[in-house]
Amino acid sequence: MNILLHPSYFPSISHFVAIAQYDNLTFEIEDNFQKQTNRNRTYIYSPNGIQLLNIPIKHSNLSHQKTKDIKIEQEFDWQKQHFKSLEAAYRSSPFFEYFEDDLMPVFQKKHTYLMDLNLEAFDIVCKCLRMKLEFDTTTEYFHEIEDPQVIDFRYLVNGKKDHSVFESYTQVFDDKHGFLNNLSVLDLLFNEGKFAMDYLKNQVLIR
Repeated sequence: MNILLHPSYFPSISHFVAIAQYDNLTFEIEDNFQKQTNRNRTYIYSPNGIQLLNIPIKHSNLSHQKTKDIKIEQEFDWQKQHFKSLEAAYRSSPFFEYFEDDLMPVFQKKHTYLMDLNLEAFDIVCKCLRMKLEFDTTTEYFHEIEDPQVIDFRYLVNGKKDHSVFESYTQVFDDKHGFLNNLSVLDLLFNEGKFAMDYLKNQVLIR
């Protein structure tokens, strides 16, 4: 069975639950960019609760622009800001220091295009999870998927449409704010480390 997903910035846990439980992955790269989605944002567990990390993008006068053509706005030092936020959130987690060096290219390399950054972040997370995975990319956009062998998980990129509820695991600040569900996969990685893959394989994904 093949699944179809949007590349996003350090994807939510629901993305990786889908990836861990199916055989083949295709990334949608022919879609039009939509604001207020996780294409350029992710959510982490900060000392004050849930925190949004947003990648600034260059705005265009075009009414429709493909996601693969979206450029990152580098006038703001968002990479430094994001890494500082991750440090504040996860420095005391069991596995932050273990994965810190692996993740640094995302916060040091200057990507021009959002798509390239998202795919590199995805590749790094897969390596951290020891997940051997190859993927295809779309060559044409279809609003509806009619192939019965393809499961359309593209809706997961829109957090408002993703109603997944997963089992709790220990989080750094859960004594303050309780368990926060379906954050960035980084939250799971920093807290569960080598046990993250077992967790992903055992969750139930609502479709």
